[in-house]
Amino acid sequence: MNHDIYHNAVRFALVKDGWEILTEDYTLEYGGDRLYVDIAAEKSIAAEKQGQRILVEVKSFLGRSFINDLEQAVGQYVVCRDVLVETALDFELYLAITQGTYKNYFQRQLAQMIINRNQVQLLIVDAENEVIVEWID
Repeated sequence: MNHDIYHNAVRFALVKDGWEILTEDYTLEYGGDRLYVDIAAEKSIAAEKQGQRILVEVKSFLGRSFINDLEQAVGQYVVCRDVLVETALDFELYLAITQGTYKNYFQRQLAQMIINRNQVQLLIVDAENEVIVEWID
């Protein structure tokens, strides 16, 4: 599988935050079709997100067009979330992006509207220090 440039930083940030990585390239199947989500993780210790299982799709937003990257990322997120709902899998889905991407692009009106309307949950990561900055539900 071809991992995003920030894949490892996100994985390490999750581990530092007490998450256990269940698998990478988690397979979602529906009607004979397969989708892959970058990271599946769970946290079972008594913590803020106790007993929670998450799927994390990592996106760099380093393409030529932020809008094009946003369309692709949100489209993929919505399809994966719909499959999770239809298959009743017990996972919360997050789109992981860097702190820089969040500050530079996700404050724009269009990005805010798209994220809000499509109810995209964000995981903001400091890729340099490999730590989670914020969970936005």
